[in-house]
Amino acid sequence: MATSRPTSWQAERLSLPLAIRLPFSITLASFAGFALGTYKGSEEHGLRFRAENAHRFPTTQTGWFLYHKSKNYHMALGGIKEGFRMAWRQGFWVGVFMGTEECIDRGRAGVARAIRGVEDGERAITGNRDFLSSVLAGLSTAGLFSVWNRFPVPTAARVAKMGIKAGLGYGLLQDAVSIWRGRRLGYVEFVKRQLSPRGTTTDELMHAPAEGEGL
Repeated sequence: MATSRPTSWQAERLSLPLAIRLPFSITLASFAGFALGTYKGSEEHGLRFRAENAHRFPTTQTGWFLYHKSKNYHMALGGIKEGFRMAWRQGFWVGVFMGTEECIDRGRAGVARAIRGVEDGERAITGNRDFLSSVLAGLSTAGLFSVWNRFPVPTAARVAKMGIKAGLGYGLLQDAVSIWRGRRLGYVEFVKRQLSPRGTTTDELMHAPAEGEGL
């Protein structure tokens, strides 16, 4: 018999707890960064090798064989080095984003408990796990990335816009998966309450009998 996931996982983003979601995301980002870095690094080192040896091209068949052998060696070595560097960078910044997103989720839940008096902490956190936290996490990560690299203001502004767009897209994707898996989102429940008849709760709407039922 197949083992089902714990029901508490349904309240998490992508139905995965942070202890699993964080290392999985970092690993996936690192592999993607390694692949991109290897390709980029090998291309750059190949062009560099060609430029450095443009004044002394070989003139014999043996010379060309050794030339291409040496070029391939430099491309492979440079690609692997750049792949590891980009894998580390990609994994690090994805980890920063995921951690920031979780912190914002919990921070918004704390504000909700203070304002609305919600006693159930996990329920408050679950309702605030939506695209807004992802957008704020994307903006925060973009800001830290710009400060780390000492970007000028125009470049930092472009990076911030990219962070907002990436956070919005990723957040909406997570919200779609959450709704598909049956997790309630705070802003979705708010819209339902506004559109429902006054005094009718969401649970009542979900369990209300259909028209003509029981006749």
